[in-house]
Amino acid sequence: MKKQIISTDKAPKAIGTYSQAVCVTGGSTIYLSGQIPLVPETMEMVSDDIGAQIDQVFKNLTEVCKESGGSLNDIVKLNIFLTDLSNFPKVNEIMAQYFDEPYPARAAVGIKELPKGSQVEMDGVMVIESCNDNS
Repeated sequence: MKKQIISTDKAPKAIGTYSQAVCVTGGSTIYLSGQIPLVPETMEMVSDDIGAQIDQVFKNLTEVCKESGGSLNDIVKLNIFLTDLSNFPKVNEIMAQYFDEPYPARAAVGIKELPKGSQVEMDGVMVIESCNDNS
């Protein structure tokens, strides 16, 4: 197995020892690292508003998917981490603006805290025809 690293400046830079996404070359599976609501140009939190944070996370995931040669609709598994599970209806509302049916498999997990004080983080697994060769 060979890994191809996916990176774009249209999504926040990695703030730790990870890649934005990794494609298993020779295959079509892309593992998307967690995205929090950072604005790529400033690397600052978009807002304290949960709706704005969820929207920014989907925008960030969209850009990583594009760089990988796919779209949000190619995500087969989406994991959502929330510091307050009462915000889950807002996730559903905003997610409906970004995804078409059939929707991906999904998990939502309530956790104590997230990096940089974020209220939401999402990661996922995407399947496409083949990985872009942008290495």
